[in-house]
Amino acid sequence: MKFAIPFVAASLAVGFATPAMAALKVGDTAPNFTTEAALGGKTHSFTLATALKKGPVVLYFFPAAFTSGCTAEAHAFAEAAADFEKQGATLIGLTAGNAERIKEFSSVECRDKFPVGLATPATISGYDVALPQKAGWTNRTSYVIATNGKIAYVLSEMKPEGHITGTLAAVKALKAKKG
Repeated sequence: MKFAIPFVAASLAVGFATPAMAALKVGDTAPNFTTEAALGGKTHSFTLATALKKGPVVLYFFPAAFTSGCTAEAHAFAEAAADFEKQGATLIGLTAGNAERIKEFSSVECRDKFPVGLATPATISGYDVALPQKAGWTNRTSYVIATNGKIAYVLSEMKPEGHITGTLAAVKALKAKKG
């Protein structure tokens, strides 16, 4: 289920989707996390607090590497990666499903455009993105986190459609609000 909640910042009105599944809402503080992530098949540490110093963060959770919907979503995020970068946003995907293949997924399906990392049990709990049908895995939820650490956008929808356009619109709205 998804629906729009109007959010007004200065004279800018932007529609934000809110999920039925995720507990975090627009305005909530995003839990900090550090994870082992892969970009182009090479691993590195990723910390939310560090990334937020550079600009907003698009954090998307997906159920499992190399599944059809997650592959389609990774391709779409890869195609839009330059657009996110132009807006000053950092993009990262997290999953607990098929986690042993994250390095390969980062190269093959994410096309070396953005990192993907391991969603730990603490991160899954903190963001309330557990997949009820598969213990230990994540549902499909996308967040945009503003530089102040607050959630600016959230969409929790198992279909991959809408996650890229929604997060990109939210990032653009954040940039417009600054300027």
